Amino acid sequence: MKRTPGERLADRLWTRYAHLPAATSDYTVRRGVRIPMRDGVGLLADVLLPKGPASGTVLVTSPYGVNTVGSSMTGGLFARRGYRVVLVRCRGTFGSGGTFEPFMREVDDAADIVAWMREQPWFDGRFATHGYSYLGFTQWALLMDPPPELTTAIVACAPYDLVAAVHPGGAFLLSTFLEWSFVTTRQEQPILPRMASILAARGRIRRALAALPLADAAKELLNGKAPWYGEWISRRDLGDPWWEPADLTEALDRVRVPVLLQGGWQDGFLRQTTAAHARLTARGTGVALTIGPWTHAEGGAAGARILLPEALAWLDEHLAGSSTGHRAEPVKVFVTGAGWRNLPAWPPPTVEHTLHPGADRQLTPQPAGPTAVDTFTYDPTDPTPTYGGAFVTQVSPGITAGYVDDSALASRSDVLAFTSDPLATPLEVLGSPVAEMDHRSDNPFADLFVRVSEVDARGRSRNVTDGLVRLGPSTAAGVVRVELEPVAHRFARGSQIRLLVAGGSHPRWERNLGTGDDPATSTKLLPSHRTIHLSNSRLTLPVADPRATGQGPQIRGR
Repeated sequence: MKRTPGERLADRLWTRYAHLPAATSDYTVRRGVRIPMRDGVGLLADVLLPKGPASGTVLVTSPYGVNTVGSSMTGGLFARRGYRVVLVRCRGTFGSGGTFEPFMREVDDAADIVAWMREQPWFDGRFATHGYSYLGFTQWALLMDPPPELTTAIVACAPYDLVAAVHPGGAFLLSTFLEWSFVTTRQEQPILPRMASILAARGRIRRALAALPLADAAKELLNGKAPWYGEWISRRDLGDPWWEPADLTEALDRVRVPVLLQGGWQDGFLRQTTAAHARLTARGTGVALTIGPWTHAEGGAAGARILLPEALAWLDEHLAGSSTGHRAEPVKVFVTGAGWRNLPAWPPPTVEHTLHPGADRQLTPQPAGPTAVDTFTYDPTDPTPTYGGAFVTQVSPGITAGYVDDSALASRSDVLAFTSDPLATPLEVLGSPVAEMDHRSDNPFADLFVRVSEVDARGRSRNVTDGLVRLGPSTAAGVVRVELEPVAHRFARGSQIRLLVAGGSHPRWERNLGTGDDPATSTKLLPSHRTIHLSNSRLTLPVADPRATGQGPQIRGR
């Protein structure tokens, strides 16, 4: 079938919005093609075939369906530039057979899709994969047993290990996965009723995030339509074999083709993006990395102006065999406060810059005296609220991911805020800061949340990076190490560095009940009274070594 008028319009709009190179081909679409799986289930796919010579095939596997705008972004833009595209709908979604079990069935299904492709008359024996978020996870699933026909993969803002994504630091990532489950249960409704039902549910979502026990709150909100969510919140043993089908970490040791990894500094899957890059680099795999200043949602919107042209250039080089797609350096990052930069490696060479919290709430190069302490109380009945950060949010009222004004945190009694003097010169941090807090709690069931923010000349604070760890009887006392999210940030001259220490960030993470009981089933809450021994606490920042990276080439942002 020919492209519909809507598809033609969407293709033109994406070309203009993302500053894509001129199209070279029209294409036709074979809709609803059935792909047989080994268990008898059939997945549906649309196959986009260029009118004229093709440079190879791009495989995209998604649970999000075949709407005109999404199909153009994931398929049409490639088909218009000479690539065949296979857009597969995950099992149990948008007409594909079977039951949707998020992240659990993708390894076998990926292998069966490739087996089907081999039998098609249009297949020339070479293909690449591409996709964002869940569409990146399906690529890692394929890479658990990489087929010989695969030439490259482009994985954007995606996890490879579900349990690490759902329980980062050991605590459940509440708002991200409750919201995702809610929206996913409505994704096959027509667009206007879907949008209306989601907007109408914002108040119910807010109440569900605040309610206990978590299982009952979810049942009321989801109305039994997302059974996977109950498994995610109730399986607290993160070594439970139930999680194994969704742990694709071994794919990082099996990849044999060049991989382009794309991410955002405020994306909830940033740690897995940079960890994948480190593992592939250590193995000598041809890997490149691009990280922009985006949240998860922004990476698919404003970030598309960087990520989509880059993906096309990568395909031209690694699938079509063009000699014009080479990157200047394997790593391209946006240094917030400075701009785009090409680097030979991530992280680049750095030197440690250590700061210490002081008894006067200062952050200084010198440690506090041996008896200096500071205290706060975490009360789960009034949990420390979320202000921004690297997570995924879609519909929750009053909670925003990414960079925000977090000044209000410093004025809360359940937060310790240590602030440096104004910087005499800019300070550029490249890598993962580490906070080591000599911590005591009268209640061993506690979380420790640490954030670094920048305070501008007007006194307004803005988050830079953070992290959380869940503690217990064997870990709540002593030096607690919190590795913060990777960052590329330049603190401006005259600004101040702020270190924030708290007992949580809700509803980004679930609150710690303070009892050791399962939050999925319990409502009992107990506070925790914390003491930080300042003399043995520190913040270590990886600061750019000017001899190696300080004069790196700048790339003008769009």
